[in-house]
Amino acid sequence: MLLPWNPSSLQVFMVALLVFLLVYHSAVYYQRRLMLSNIPPGPQPLPVVGNFGALLVPSFILRRVRKIPDRATTPTQGLAELARLYGDVFSLFVGSQLMVVLNGFDVIKDAFSNQPDVFSDRPDIPVVSIMTKRKGIVFAPYGPVWRKHRKFCHATLRNFGFGKLSLEPCILQGVTTVKQELLRLNRESDGAGVDLAALIGNAVSNVICSLTLGQRFHHDDSEFRTLLDLMVRGLEICVNSPAVLINICPLLYHLPCGVFKELRQVERDITLFLKKMIATHRDTLDPQQPRDLVDMYLMEMQSQKAAGEQDDSFTEDYLFYIIGDLIIAGTDTTTNSVLWVLLYMVLHPDVQDQVQAEIDKVVGKERPLSLTDRGSLPYTEATIMEVQRLAVAVPLGIPHMASKKTELRGYVIPQGTVVLPNLWSVHRDPTVWEEPDSFNPTRFLDAEGKLIRKESFIPFGIGRRVCMGEQLAKMELFLMVTNLLQSFRLRLPDGSIPPPLHGRFGLTLAPCPFAVCVRPRC
Repeated sequence: MLLPWNPSSLQVFMVALLVFLLVYHSAVYYQRRLMLSNIPPGPQPLPVVGNFGALLVPSFILRRVRKIPDRATTPTQGLAELARLYGDVFSLFVGSQLMVVLNGFDVIKDAFSNQPDVFSDRPDIPVVSIMTKRKGIVFAPYGPVWRKHRKFCHATLRNFGFGKLSLEPCILQGVTTVKQELLRLNRESDGAGVDLAALIGNAVSNVICSLTLGQRFHHDDSEFRTLLDLMVRGLEICVNSPAVLINICPLLYHLPCGVFKELRQVERDITLFLKKMIATHRDTLDPQQPRDLVDMYLMEMQSQKAAGEQDDSFTEDYLFYIIGDLIIAGTDTTTNSVLWVLLYMVLHPDVQDQVQAEIDKVVGKERPLSLTDRGSLPYTEATIMEVQRLAVAVPLGIPHMASKKTELRGYVIPQGTVVLPNLWSVHRDPTVWEEPDSFNPTRFLDAEGKLIRKESFIPFGIGRRVCMGEQLAKMELFLMVTNLLQSFRLRLPDGSIPPPLHGRFGLTLAPCPFAVCVRPRC
């Protein structure tokens, strides 16, 4: 007997028809794309979602799946498994979007160094574009506007000490605060240890805030601490939660529940804080005494307006996204790098002993270490580099996009293809690194104990989109790690379980939470 035909039945029929058409259309699309375009090989995509389930294997899915091999339980390891099957250049689909993953130094260099005009663009990834409006420095498209802003930011920040020895006192001021608070918290912990993340994060962020906003924030400043937590949380939501589904269906961003609602609130709170800072700068601007990057940007806007050459790309709106990029990029990656080094030190006390012995021999225990000491501490430098190799701050880089159709390693890369550089694969390549999964700082030293610089060591990326803050990050990493190790002996609390070394995967790779106990060495 036929069911009565009513509006609800019609709705069900229309939904079923829509699903069928989506599945059929995507299946035909994938088949034609795979057969005709000579794109790199890869796993067969599913209708509608493509390879989305396999792509990056987000940990929020992994936590619900039990039967996954140990060697493929992280996004980087999952991509490494696919590279073994399909080669160093392979394809995945996110919905209907083609993504090509590059593995190994030679392949990544071929793309980003040898064809920079083609592979320097950024893709329009929905969850990222919603948050950044494709402005700023990190996620903005490659072109005249991006080049103009990067050049302006780099020149302005260098005028305020970016990458120069003159910035050293600013970094050491933060180190002093960390040491004082670490001693206090260690006493109060009664042997339970101290989580260093907040202390290190505040010290690192204050360096970039001094350059961009002209001020430092106290570690007890709840508003600023909340801002840093929001930035970290926003990255986690975008990369490592169900919010990644926004990349398939952007309308999910507007869902009034769960992480989708939380993501919108994070965006609102960060916007409120940073735009308030810009307004304060505008109201107190003294062109004769610029304090920071924000002042210089506002002055550039005024100068262009006075000359009748107002550049539509130089606006307070664009400035907002630049500040957000600089603070996030200048805080998250360096903080995690410092934490990774300290974690490896407590897990490898023999290496900690050797680093401290070198520091004692070259510098002593009285004066703080300076950037001028770097050349005299090869084992210490090698140790930091080895940790960066194993725990690369941004293991999958920032996605690139092919700005025009090209060829790479015999495969066609269509215009608009998202290109993902697997930096983790570069640093774990067994053809380049002997026993690549082992921790061995001496791999960066020659027979005479001198530091070896290896071309395939690229923790900050390669090509025209290489990290703009590389020099600043190296300065902070060296000064914070060495001065803390000069002052303290670090260990895990008695009876504690060492944290796993796979880390917490987001846009950046953060160590799993851990606490340390400290003992003054002086």
